[in-house]
Amino acid sequence: MRSSPDRGRVYRRCGCRDDHHRQLGTRCPHLAADPRHGSWAFAVDAPSADGRRRTIRRSGFPDELDARIALRRFNESLPLGVVTDPRQSTADYLTSWLAEKELHLKPTTIARYRDYITQDLIPALGAIPLDDLTRQHLAAFVTDQLRRHRGRVTVHRIMSTLSSALSDAVTGERLPRNLAKPPLISRPAAAERHLWTEEQAARFLRFTHLVDPLYADLAELMIGTGMRKGEVLALRWDDVHLPERTLFIRATLSAIDNNQLLLTAPKTKGSRAWVALSDRVVDALDERTGSRAFGQITPAGGYVFHRHGRPLHPKTVLDRFHLLCDKAGVPRIALHDLRHLAASFALAAGVPLPVVSKTLRHRTLSTTANIYAELTHLAARAAVDAISWTLNTADRAVRGEPACRARRPWHQNPRPHHRLAAHQTPQETEPTTAWPMWPGDHTATTSRQNIKKAAPARSGNGLRPAVMQVGTTGFEPATP
Repeated sequence: MRSSPDRGRVYRRCGCRDDHHRQLGTRCPHLAADPRHGSWAFAVDAPSADGRRRTIRRSGFPDELDARIALRRFNESLPLGVVTDPRQSTADYLTSWLAEKELHLKPTTIARYRDYITQDLIPALGAIPLDDLTRQHLAAFVTDQLRRHRGRVTVHRIMSTLSSALSDAVTGERLPRNLAKPPLISRPAAAERHLWTEEQAARFLRFTHLVDPLYADLAELMIGTGMRKGEVLALRWDDVHLPERTLFIRATLSAIDNNQLLLTAPKTKGSRAWVALSDRVVDALDERTGSRAFGQITPAGGYVFHRHGRPLHPKTVLDRFHLLCDKAGVPRIALHDLRHLAASFALAAGVPLPVVSKTLRHRTLSTTANIYAELTHLAARAAVDAISWTLNTADRAVRGEPACRARRPWHQNPRPHHRLAAHQTPQETEPTTAWPMWPGDHTATTSRQNIKKAAPARSGNGLRPAVMQVGTTGFEPATP
């Protein structure tokens, strides 16, 4: 049976009490004398879970029109099986929204949302009816949080959580618009990264291999592949294939409330993929196969990095990593910075940005470009310098001028990643050895790279004939 939009009644009542402290409601004599006395309410019968009908009353509306609008909205929701409470509090809505999101989001995300809702949003905004929530309420909340010296990043995340909840209310036609958009507090700029130089990374690895091989191999894997911390800690031997020099990322290790360890899906759909391994990383993992550390044998199919067969806790790993940084004499950085270190070394060496993006398993190329903007600026400068050098060389050849050894751009010198890291400035001096093709140095990375060969004879225009060299990406010409 279809519900009538006009079912129910609208009336005026007040909270005055008689001598026995019972509310007078609609029987108050002041209602007839003073039209501004009391407030408007509605009452309507609605079905309950047990099949019986129950009367729902809602009051507190400032005038009759608001009460009738609320009654009509309530009646329109009944045929859909949804009872929309026009006086639902913000706390009730956020609680129900969080329960619904538990079916879709990761446990780590739910834990963070729960903290923001129960500890920040409900104490400040929970008592306000959801329909009465205004942007002024949100602005006052943000101002109060900043006045209490809460971090801007934390306040931004709290408001992002509220914005997500209000967006779902708009999608479900519970609210006409999202009051948290546009954001009341802009997203703070990311903190400047202070990564290790190549010498500092080598010093840390050399020291750690002597005092703590387990963490040395863990750092080798993160730097050598760009894997995330949780992916490394969740890695199992069943997913490592050393003869094929590959491994497969199947899960990530997360800590719920910094206590409960849980295996969850990787960060993005593209993160679940194969990862290539270099000789250096293969050697590090080969050291783990016997698990000579702690005098135990690794269980079949168990974790690669473990203690007594159990995965390492992320907080314990971070604390131990910082202690090793202090002992090795290198600056403290976050474990995630080892992933950034892998990208910075690759980009500074001239590896194309799309290749780096695929290696890091970013969802889009723009993600890589935004994170490593300072390095892409170097690549853009290198590109225009290479164009200029090519045109100048061709112009001399057309004019018949003798070939001169013009100063090529710094990035065209061999092994540029030994001269310019992501956070360093170009050196003043230039080596006098031959230049490889830009971008990158594609000389072999095996032990043969130190074997000196006679330079090929130059032609009349001063250029070397094209030769083929084995590089990390296949066979590529070594001439500019």
